[in-house]
Amino acid sequence: MTDTAVLTERQGHILIVTINRPEARNAVNAAVHAGIGTALEQAEHDPEIRVVIVTGAGDKSFCAGADLVALSRGESLAPDDAGQQAWGFGGFAAHPISKPVVGAVNGFAFGGGCELALMCDLIVAADTAQFALPEVKVGLFAAAGGAFRLAQQLPRKLAMEYMLTGDPIPAPRAAQFGLVNHVVPLADLMPTAIALAEKIAANAPLSVQASKRVALGIDEGRIAADAPFWEHNTRERAALMRSEDAREGPLAFAQKRKPEWKAR
Repeated sequence: MTDTAVLTERQGHILIVTINRPEARNAVNAAVHAGIGTALEQAEHDPEIRVVIVTGAGDKSFCAGADLVALSRGESLAPDDAGQQAWGFGGFAAHPISKPVVGAVNGFAFGGGCELALMCDLIVAADTAQFALPEVKVGLFAAAGGAFRLAQQLPRKLAMEYMLTGDPIPAPRAAQFGLVNHVVPLADLMPTAIALAEKIAANAPLSVQASKRVALGIDEGRIAADAPFWEHNTRERAALMRSEDAREGPLAFAQKRKPEWKAR
């Protein structure tokens, strides 16, 4: 791809998609959104691609979520194109495809980065990786699918603990509860993810894709069961963003002080 914010590499029937902004902890801006979403579209419509791997550049961060520096400059985190905006945060949060997606989580997956990981069908994580939805600490909530997907993918009470405290989930603990498939040393991350992808790619492609669509309820590029969650999500986000606390949280974060919550 021409934009180096996201790199793509083909290995046989596998497409490796790398968020390539290590200097920004692989945070999502409009270029990342467009890059990931376009790569997923490419994979979906290329019969030679059977599995996608999504990872982050470097050894510290898979994805730190939204690019707060870009937001502070008044930049949008999504492209101007309405069709690309419909893909959801990072070009992926509301963009299910038929091809299996393996997340190779090489470091912190916080906020929107965790929400991107939750969209992956399988996860291989470095033993130093952590997952977190810390939005409640800054007056927001995980509005890119995390608020309902974490509760779908972990036991309910465990999901509520991590979502309501904003505390991180270390990769080994995430694996204990099925959020992660394999935990390996960082040096073994990509070889393990590629081996898993190759094992899937060796199977009948149409059978694999049909299995995923039925398992997740994907029909015409959408997960029907997610529709009421997204509708509720939109209402809650609109109400929350009108609150004083939603302004106080980011302001306190920027000023490096403890927020003063008003519950209004």
